[in-house]
Amino acid sequence: MWQESNNRLERVIVYKNFSEALASIVQVGIIAEKHNHHPEIINVYNKVTLSLTTHDAGNIVTEKDWKLAEELDHVLPKE
Repeated sequence: MWQESNNRLERVIVYKNFSEALASIVQVGIIAEKHNHHPEIINVYNKVTLSLTTHDAGNIVTEKDWKLAEELDHVLPKE
């Protein structure tokens, strides 16, 4: 699940293949845009790393990050 470290919330998800990873990134993007909160997304083949931090609050983890993480958990695979 989400880990808080170095002023970031991070979650790493491993999918079966690149196509599943890419489809998940699209879902994350749509939800993030609705929240007007844009995560750092790193994708290497079937592994996606999501990082959340609130830039306008000084690059720290805020309630805004936790709310987005909670909503993303509804579409991301359970661990």
